[in-house]
Amino acid sequence: MPRLLFARAPQDAAEERQIRKLAGSRHAPADWILRARMIERSWAGERTGQIARALDCHPQTVRERLVRFNAEGLDGLGDRSGGGRPARLAEAERSTIVALAQSIPPGRPVQRADGTMAAADPEQDAHWTLDGLTAAAQARGVQVERSQIRRILRREGVRWRHTRTWASSTDPDFVPKEPRSSRCTPSRARTRRPSALTSLAP
Repeated sequence: MPRLLFARAPQDAAEERQIRKLAGSRHAPADWILRARMIERSWAGERTGQIARALDCHPQTVRERLVRFNAEGLDGLGDRSGGGRPARLAEAERSTIVALAQSIPPGRPVQRADGTMAAADPEQDAHWTLDGLTAAAQARGVQVERSQIRRILRREGVRWRHTRTWASSTDPDFVPKEPRSSRCTPSRARTRRPSALTSLAP
C-alpha cells in the first residue's frame, strides 16, 4: 500500500500567509494558484486523490507538487528552469517596467521650449506596445518576456489600451467622405412653400 503523502507544515507564518494568499488570488498565474490550492488542501488533511478530484487534475500531478513543495517550499510551486516559465522578477525590476509604461515613448513628439514639436527618437513608435516595452526593459538589463509585462501591468492596475489612429475607425457605420462623382449631378430642387404670414387674395 503506497505511503500517504501530505504537504509539510509551513516553516513560518510568512510562508503560510504567502501560500494561502496565492491560493485565493484572482490575478496570479493560473498554474501557481492551482498548485497553492493543492498545498492548502493538503494542510486541511485531504489526500492526493481527493485534491485531484476537487481541482480536476491527475493524482500524480498532485503528488509531484507536494513532493516539490516539501523539498523547495514556495519555489517548488514554479516550473524548473528550462520548463517554459520565465524567472520571477525582483520588485525593482517590476517597478522599472511600470515606470516605463507610464513614461513618454521615445517616438512621441513633445513640445519644446521654443514651441516646436519634436520626438526624442523619431524612428521609434509614438506609443508604447508590449513589444516596445519588452525591448526597452531588456535594454535596461531587465530580462523579461512579453507575457510577463502584460501580467505585471494588470497586477499593478496600469490600464492598457489598443492604439488607434486618426485615419481609421472601428465603427462599422463610419464611412469616409468622398468627393462627388460629377459636378453635373443635378441637385434636388426644393419646393417653396407659402409662408404662414402670406395672405390669400379674396
